[in-house]
Amino acid sequence: MKLRLLGCWLLAGIVTHAQSPLTVEKIMQDPKWIGTSPSNVSWSADSRNIYFNWNPEGKTSDSLYSYNIAAPGAPAKADYLEMQKINAVANGIYNSANTLMVYTFRGDLFLVDVKTGKTTRITQTEDQESGPRFIQKDEWIAYNRNQNLYAWNTKTGITVQLTNIRGGGDAAPAAAGPAFGGRGGGAGFGGGAGATRLQENNRGGNSGGNIATQEQWLQQQQLALLQIVKERKEKRDQRTDFLRQHKYSEGDTLKNINIGDKSLQSLQISPDGRFVTYRLYQAPAATKNTIVPDYVTESGFTTDIPGRTKVGATLGKYEFYVYDKVKDVVKQVLTDSIPGITDQPDYVKDYPAKFANRKPAVRGVSFQGPYWNEAGTVAIVDIRSQDNKDRWIMELNAETGKLKLIDRQRDEAWIGGPGIGRIGWINDAVFYFQSEATGYSHLYTYDVSSSTKKALTQGKYEVQGVELSRNKQLFYLFTNEEHPGKQNWYRMKTDGTKKEKITSMEGGYEVSMSPDEKWIAYRYSYINKPWELFVQENAPGKKPVQITDKAMSEAFKAYAWKEPKVITIPAADGSQIYARIYEPAAGKKNNAAVFFVHGAGYLQNVHYWWSQYFREYMFNNMLADKGYTVLDIDYRASSGYGRDWRTGIYRFMGGKDLDDHVDAAKYLVEKHGIDPKKIGLYGGSYGGFITLMGLFTKPDVFKAGAALRPVTDWAHYNHGYTANILNEPFNDSIAYARSSPINFAAGLKNHLLICHGMVDVNVHFQDVVRLSQKLIELGKDNWELAPYPVEDHGFVEPSSWTDEYKRILKLFDTNLLKP
Repeated sequence: MKLRLLGCWLLAGIVTHAQSPLTVEKIMQDPKWIGTSPSNVSWSADSRNIYFNWNPEGKTSDSLYSYNIAAPGAPAKADYLEMQKINAVANGIYNSANTLMVYTFRGDLFLVDVKTGKTTRITQTEDQESGPRFIQKDEWIAYNRNQNLYAWNTKTGITVQLTNIRGGGDAAPAAAGPAFGGRGGGAGFGGGAGATRLQENNRGGNSGGNIATQEQWLQQQQLALLQIVKERKEKRDQRTDFLRQHKYSEGDTLKNINIGDKSLQSLQISPDGRFVTYRLYQAPAATKNTIVPDYVTESGFTTDIPGRTKVGATLGKYEFYVYDKVKDVVKQVLTDSIPGITDQPDYVKDYPAKFANRKPAVRGVSFQGPYWNEAGTVAIVDIRSQDNKDRWIMELNAETGKLKLIDRQRDEAWIGGPGIGRIGWINDAVFYFQSEATGYSHLYTYDVSSSTKKALTQGKYEVQGVELSRNKQLFYLFTNEEHPGKQNWYRMKTDGTKKEKITSMEGGYEVSMSPDEKWIAYRYSYINKPWELFVQENAPGKKPVQITDKAMSEAFKAYAWKEPKVITIPAADGSQIYARIYEPAAGKKNNAAVFFVHGAGYLQNVHYWWSQYFREYMFNNMLADKGYTVLDIDYRASSGYGRDWRTGIYRFMGGKDLDDHVDAAKYLVEKHGIDPKKIGLYGGSYGGFITLMGLFTKPDVFKAGAALRPVTDWAHYNHGYTANILNEPFNDSIAYARSSPINFAAGLKNHLLICHGMVDVNVHFQDVVRLSQKLIELGKDNWELAPYPVEDHGFVEPSSWTDEYKRILKLFDTNLLKP
């Protein structure tokens, strides 16, 4: 598992050559000019070798390299096949004793003895085997093949098929009851007791209570009258109980489970081999998808790229089932009695005519899990409402199909935050999870034996990553408790005591822990220094060893890259806005300012590591060289600041997030002497959206803006992202009306540049086409559109990047530097 965290830049400094001026052409050329950073760090199973992708020779693409921690030296190149195998091993699954590991490689399964390194091939088929896991006290390895479960015995090498799931035909098992006949399971996994027991289980179903009562009476009479019948039943019941206890059956016929035209998902088996669980997905009957025309093709003909649906499209339906191999029955897990399943969101109060007399419906849900304890005695399921306003952590009684509430997380905006959805077991009685119950994502445990919940972490910070040690004695945590833009790697006992920080100084880390947990390998960077690879012992106070040193080329080091100051700015509502400020050198200040607006909405860019917006970082350096003051803020809804900040844009995108920019502009005027008539802004995706809202609704604050690949109408974006924030257009039209820039285009007074890739499959080019038509109809002539025929949402070609940013620079120079 890889976690991001922050720490120190271990090199004392970088010696720079004579300063060379920056140009757009230089900044936006192929990123190889910067240098080469390692990526995709992983370990060998014996914890002796570190593997990573790297390109120190400047080839077309990266190659695999290895580094032996026992024999330090220069990293050595490995071959492509080895890279594939290493990646497979890195995702291997260990048994409870951590003595065996199973992994999938090229569709087949392999078992590794961790101590000796001996590898045994489990399968060699044309089919794809996947999802291996150890069950039944590690004696068997269960895995998926062709949408069915199989198991391989680690002692005998025997393979058995555990399920017989088929598509086509009728798929509906009876709710919370048996659905299919037949005999159960294969060797070692417990099946049914044959037709007699199934007939008994099925009595009284759809025939009515009178018939069921009559049949029961006749059966009791027969047992009372005829001794031989009674004796045979007792023997049969004893045999069944023995088979159930020892989970063994001589049955060789598998139950035929028919799922019809539904899609099978998350097929797994319990650790004791008794219960098979799976999820079925029924796609909506009629849903219209978008298309993205591709005009520049090899054939010379325009082609259509199949696209996504738009927000508000009909959602599919999820169902969850348990197959009991001992009782040979399938039960659907029903959700209509989950606490709050019919609760309506608060926003419906704004639409009394629409919702006042509407009977609350049972909301659709999705299922994750089950997460079984090692003994297979307790299963936890993570259930999320499809409107994403509720998360229920529930205990599943797999035998009855019933659910018991453990924890409910309700958010009138939407459930989210780091770690939400992570569940694991410390022992057979205690599991851990994360929740934003306090307003910040923290780590909790729950004891199922005593029904008690305990907070292991607390405070106004986020637990952004969690990993449980193999011996289940320690948690490794990744938090930002010292500063929202500073993160560190900790270890802590599983009871929440003796917390120790392993990293401490400023910088950025992406950590990969060795399988034996004695070492950590990590990519490390600082604000103005790209990623390099280090290794150190996984304990406080240990010194790292640098492995790579090619992240900065001589050409890149020839410029003294700025280290923007991280500051806080007061917002009008009393909140603190975190920001990075690039200030021009003394004597160069032109009293103009430019905001860079990061994308994605829920993303952090005010931090102490090398930004993913490295091109924009370099462009901001160039702007500062020209005399501009550049500000980059983590506006409302940015990540790293807790629940209230995360959901600050609920039902109004372009509200508080834009207000934060307005407050920051006021700060620049008052504290940095910026001319209020010389403030511009630029950004891509969500940053492009904010740029449009700024120019359309705050024209007295922002005098020029470059909106790159912007969303112009949220009713045309995707469902997963948009519905969380604005609900659905047909249910919450108010939210969409005030959040979509196209509705405010009449407010454009200053100059607008729009840049958009024409094959953007994320924010479709249609967005700016519709906005262009609106601006034309409004008679606006202070805008321009630059289309990029071969670019998707994230540009690839240096020529496109160069053209785009030359236009942005011209926009600011022309409109912000006038007298």
